[in-house]
Amino acid sequence: MALPTSVPIITSGDGTRVERDSLGSREVPNAALYGIQTLRALENFTITRVPIAHFPDLVIGLALVKQAAARANRELGELKDDVAVAIDAACAEIASGKHHAHFVVDMIQGGAGTSTNMNANEVIANRALEKLGYERGDYAHCHPNNHVNRSQSTNDVYPTAMKVAILRYHRTLVRVLGQLIDSLAAKAEEFADVLKMGRTQLQDAVPMTLGQEISAWAETLREEVERLDVNVRLFHEVNLGGTAIGTGLNADPRYATRAVAHLAQLSGMPITLAKDLVEATQDTGSFVMYASSLKRLAVKLSKISNDLRLLSSGPRAGIGELKLPAVQPGSTIMPGKVNPVIPEVVNQVCFKVIGNDLVVTLAAEGGQLQLNAFEPVIVHSLFESMGMLANAMDTLRIRCIDGLEVDRERTRFLVERSIGIVTALVPELGYDVCAELAHEALETDRGILELVLERGLMDQDRLEALLAPESMV
Repeated sequence: MALPTSVPIITSGDGTRVERDSLGSREVPNAALYGIQTLRALENFTITRVPIAHFPDLVIGLALVKQAAARANRELGELKDDVAVAIDAACAEIASGKHHAHFVVDMIQGGAGTSTNMNANEVIANRALEKLGYERGDYAHCHPNNHVNRSQSTNDVYPTAMKVAILRYHRTLVRVLGQLIDSLAAKAEEFADVLKMGRTQLQDAVPMTLGQEISAWAETLREEVERLDVNVRLFHEVNLGGTAIGTGLNADPRYATRAVAHLAQLSGMPITLAKDLVEATQDTGSFVMYASSLKRLAVKLSKISNDLRLLSSGPRAGIGELKLPAVQPGSTIMPGKVNPVIPEVVNQVCFKVIGNDLVVTLAAEGGQLQLNAFEPVIVHSLFESMGMLANAMDTLRIRCIDGLEVDRERTRFLVERSIGIVTALVPELGYDVCAELAHEALETDRGILELVLERGLMDQDRLEALLAPESMV
């Protein structure tokens, strides 16, 4: 099978080395820090064409977990000092952003993340070998499984690294969301004096200010910061040390506590050991909860984008109250047409995020017995959603909200022509009379004020006081 060009496969004129595993021998490029099991994964999983290196926080999460494990194993006498120090140093390099091009396996893979774990084990082992003065692939001195993966299993390493990675990227997501909220709040203040019609069910309702409308968008997004922050705390609890199914087989009984403490220190996060490692190894509820909060944010962003498209529609044959920045021509056939492309792209991102939430739900439900084999598609879906949302919110802020303008004459005209202002007369004239006035205004294309005076229902001073749009907001 041809390998995708987007995967950064390491090739050079440096020749190859022979590596062996339980299935036989293969030639691995000498320039590659990864080894034979990663090579097999490259051949088996050409799925998304997105390597794990595409998500740096996941690579860093793997490095931090391996570094914490090496420190715990060294303390417990499970690793010789020189090997542990070399592994630690290799992990530190990866955590600082180095060697990420060697993390090449596809994000979606069979094996519950084993290929990702082995990719990390091999890269770290080979870099540690270099630090120890040996050649890449000379695993007698530092082995991917015997040393780098000591006291571990994919089943505790992979979900722990996932959680560390999401915790890291969560900070970026919330920061970008906060910037969008600030931008909306600034526009709400700028347009606080702009009177316009509020609408329900796409029909005229009662007057409001544009500032109130945009301020509501900012406030509804502020709620999502809190919701995201609450759900991300579920990732503080990890199953590191549970090894294969949570029983801690092949690990010193003291290892889990020590490894988690080191991980908390290295990551700077309040990471704790799960109370029941058997339960924690099979449970993916935290991912479901966080995916749902991403979906909720997406739903709100999509609604705001819908509003932007409606309020800017026309501009002459639609509502036409807002003026979105003209960022590109909108048609290959209609000169002068400009489309709301920024809200449109945000809508599409939100559709994808909503779909990813379903993927996470189905993958979590698909777990069986002591393990969920579908964590690769869970982490891919979550990181895709987080990345797309962050990019979409930045795009919406920079390319649309910051340059948003209003047609003040248009908004005032629509208020004065609307029958919605008749609502203010209901307390004095009653609902039925006001309904008659509204129908007549529509049928005759006349104003409410004109009809009330003509019928002698109220004197002009009182009428103008009640119908002053400014008093209705």
